[in-house]
Amino acid sequence: MAGLPERLTRAAATSLLAGAVGGVALIAGEMLAAKARRYAKPTMGLALRTSMGPQSAPPLRLVLLGDSAAVGVGVEWLSDTVGGQLARLLADGSAETGQRHVLLSSVGVAGSRSSDLATQVARSLLGDRPDVAVVLIGTFDAASGRGPEDAADHLGQAVRRLRSAGVQVVVGTCPDLGAARSMAPPLRQIAGLVGRRMARAQARAVTEAGGVVVDLAAETGAVFRADAGTLCYDGFHPSADGYRVWAHALYPAVSKAAMSSV
Repeated sequence: MAGLPERLTRAAATSLLAGAVGGVALIAGEMLAAKARRYAKPTMGLALRTSMGPQSAPPLRLVLLGDSAAVGVGVEWLSDTVGGQLARLLADGSAETGQRHVLLSSVGVAGSRSSDLATQVARSLLGDRPDVAVVLIGTFDAASGRGPEDAADHLGQAVRRLRSAGVQVVVGTCPDLGAARSMAPPLRQIAGLVGRRMARAQARAVTEAGGVVVDLAAETGAVFRADAGTLCYDGFHPSADGYRVWAHALYPAVSKAAMSSV
């Protein structure tokens, strides 16, 4: 995580601050400060497989793919991850959907980019086919310095493979990087601009590939900017409250996808 602000700077500072020597110096100082922060790491003891809901209820296989968001970096308990909170919402159901026996797994890897999804898709399709796949990706694509269209193309290919296998796919696009408190302005604003460009490219690719898009930045960014408690101690990864905000934003689309899989 320590290299993220630096890569975001390389990706956007040249175009946004060209010729502004003072601005570049300010960015460089903020970059060093951000690199010095202690960032959350994956919890090795965090189980990536569990089940929720009554065993007598119709089964639902839910798999998460993507980066640190898909494995819950920033929290210690599976129930606090976005996957765990989504699984609980799906298991409890509603009058319309009923309860489900949710079989949750994750093949996500912290630090992944969209080009890493091909391997994750292959892993997710081993054994019993999942009913619904939730993909959370984009932060490290935005930080890589590559054009958003290239990253979006890899994402689109992954969605297309999953859909061809009969899996319903919901993609949470790049979150609002401008809400990260691990970076000070104007680096934070640069990160937000880069993230929004990535999210727009992702949305086009996912829709064309037959997936469903949830714009996490548009739907939850204001909450993250207003409430520091939505981030864990590093000011970058979500806290349990932050993952809950994401889970509730994703839930309508995931619930609809689950109903389609019956």
